[in-house]
Amino acid sequence: MPGATDETAEAPAPLSLHREAVRQEWLDYNGHMNVAFYVLVFDHASDAVLDHVDLGTAYRERSTGSVFVTEAHVTYEQEASAGDVLRIESRILGFDGKRFILYHEMFLGDGDAVISANEVMCLHVDLTTRRTAPIPPAAAHRLERLSAAHACLPRPLRAGRAISLGSRRPGTA
Repeated sequence: MPGATDETAEAPAPLSLHREAVRQEWLDYNGHMNVAFYVLVFDHASDAVLDHVDLGTAYRERSTGSVFVTEAHVTYEQEASAGDVLRIESRILGFDGKRFILYHEMFLGDGDAVISANEVMCLHVDLTTRRTAPIPPAAAHRLERLSAAHACLPRPLRAGRAISLGSRRPGTA
């Protein structure tokens, strides 16, 4: 299968598997990409990672397994406009045999400033029972190797965030 090799799984660099240009119809009334389309681009990047580890479309078509997202978090740092090319870099931040945390950072073209980040909890599911199930051994091995390699990189600043107003009391600005 394309991309799913032990050689690429050993590389500590984040995976750079997805690029996509902002479409005019993705702009909102503020003239920049609407939040829903950031999530769409991150979803396309998730699909690329799933294909890379052989848990994507081809896997789903030949088995009774699939991957569901059970939690997601997105941060927005900078606007994107029609025609901007978005580059996504992806990492596996953790893996336990049935679940993994997939983390993406979005960049404009070849720039180095993160414009948005996305962290998702992915769960492997047996579609016949609609219950969690162990990830097949070959894909589990790839995820485990990626997780170990990506653990050698500095932890992303935006990973593990929660929404909070901090120490502010309700009703105060």
